[in-house]
Amino acid sequence: MIFHLAVYIVCAAVLAVVFALFEIQIEGKDGWATKLPCWRKEDGLIVKLSGGRPITGYHIVMVTFVILIFHFPFLFAHWTLATEFLVLGLLFETFLLEDLFWFVFNPYFGLKRFKKGEIWWHTRWWGPVPSLYYYMAAVSILFMVLSKLV
Repeated sequence: MIFHLAVYIVCAAVLAVVFALFEIQIEGKDGWATKLPCWRKEDGLIVKLSGGRPITGYHIVMVTFVILIFHFPFLFAHWTLATEFLVLGLLFETFLLEDLFWFVFNPYFGLKRFKKGEIWWHTRWWGPVPSLYYYMAAVSILFMVLSKLV
């Protein structure tokens, strides 16, 4: 069972790499859909809840697409609460890693620019990474643990 979880985690990481490379092709050096021709909401409660990041049509569509892709296997397999928790855990892992890999593989950023003050949409940092990563990792782990407990 631990082996299967490890395989799922590695597969989610591979998906995150491909997803990051795809987004780099779309956004280039201008992260957070800054120069994309999409709608943007830059104020209000939802923006505050997102850590001050603008909400964009691009991100709504992309996140929805990824959520649907992760749930697509349920069309062919039996849904259970345990598998839903596993999917949600892997989904949060993928979103976290995709964001990190966007910087790692983006030739306009790289690890040398992955720091506080260089990335306007990540304003809160805990040590070497944005605080959002800790929250996403905790939620991912929580869902994966719950998938084994239900």
